[in-house]
Amino acid sequence: MALNDYSDLSEMQLDALREIGNIGSGNAATALSSMLEKAVNIAVPKINVLDYNTACDQLGGPEQLLVGILFSLSGDITGMMMFLLHKEFAHMVLNSLVGSEFDGFSELDEMDKSTIQEVGNIMAASYINAMAAMTGLTIDISVPTMNVDMAGALLSVPAIYYANISDKIIMIEDEFGHEENNGASSHILLIPEVDGLKKIMESLGLDT
Repeated sequence: MALNDYSDLSEMQLDALREIGNIGSGNAATALSSMLEKAVNIAVPKINVLDYNTACDQLGGPEQLLVGILFSLSGDITGMMMFLLHKEFAHMVLNSLVGSEFDGFSELDEMDKSTIQEVGNIMAASYINAMAAMTGLTIDISVPTMNVDMAGALLSVPAIYYANISDKIIMIEDEFGHEENNGASSHILLIPEVDGLKKIMESLGLDT
C-alpha cells in the first residue's frame, strides 16, 4: 500500500516507529539521569498514531495546563516535534537542578523556564539522534520555542500547520522517575511530513 498518510502505516512500520521511540526514550532517560545526577528509571514507552482530539484527551483534556517546547525538523526529514511536560515533570527537574519548590506553572520565573527549555532541548535531541542513527538520515532540529498553555491551544499549532497533510500525529508517552519522584510524565509529538515518513521507512527497508 502506498504511504500517503499516517493512516496508511502498516503494523510492521508502526513497530519500527515504536523501536525508534524505545531507543529514543532510553537515550532521554540517560540524558536526564546525567543532568539530574540521579538514577532515572523509565517505564516502557507507549507509542501510538493518534488524531489530535484523541491525543488531547490523553494529555488530560484540552484545558490541561502543560509546558510545550516546539522544534522544527530539517535536513532529510522536515516537520515538527513537540515536547510536552506535565507539572510533575517540571517539579522533578526544577527541584533537582535549581532547588525550586514548584506547585504550579504560574510560579515559573525566567531561570526556571530556561532550565526546563534546556532539559527539553537535550531530551528531544535524544529522540532525533536515535532516529538518525537507525535510519542513516541527516535530521536537524531548530532552536526551541517554549510556551505554557492548555493542551488544546498547544496542539492547535501543528493541527493548523499540517491540516492539509495529515490529521494524525505520532505520540510517544514516557513515564520517568527516581527515588524522590515515582511518576513524571512527558510526551513527544513527532510530526514528520509524509515525504519524510516515506524516507524513514525506505531507509529501514519498509517502504512497501
